[in-house]
Amino acid sequence: MTTATGLLLAAGLLVVLVLGWAGWTLTRLRRLAGRVRRAREVLDAGLLRRAELAAALAREHAEDLGPELAAALATAAAGARAPSAGDREAAENLLGRWLRRVPTGVLPPELQDAGMRVGLARRFYNDAVRDTRTLRRGRLARVLRLHADRPLPRYFDIDDGLDAVLTGTARSAG
Repeated sequence: MTTATGLLLAAGLLVVLVLGWAGWTLTRLRRLAGRVRRAREVLDAGLLRRAELAAALAREHAEDLGPELAAALATAAAGARAPSAGDREAAENLLGRWLRRVPTGVLPPELQDAGMRVGLARRFYNDAVRDTRTLRRGRLARVLRLHADRPLPRYFDIDDGLDAVLTGTARSAG
């Protein structure tokens, strides 16, 4: 075997390896995009459920909450269901702050459960986003421009009491 043949075989093997890796990475990126999409759908459903339960709490227990807290909770829940400026994170943070002011005896278990589910859904979503961003920011993925036409998914950061979910306590301090 001549040197030229050896170099040609080595170059061919390198091309096959790069193409194999690129195919595997594209498949993984497609799966991660689906995982991000599904996790976002679950997160959106959890946020909507929490906002609906908060609105019901403000409506049905206005006398237990007091007029100021009931009105603020109803307004925050409406804002979380349909954020006016398109800033979902700010609307959810506002709702979360008002929910932490609700006395424990008035807070229904369904709303506590919905808050914990939001925390978990946000964690799963952000994990999927992190995995996607890590894979797409790899050197070879950037050089080959794998999924370069798709925007990077954004993290969803709200103060939802995720620390309470991780430590096992029912409510975080407000």
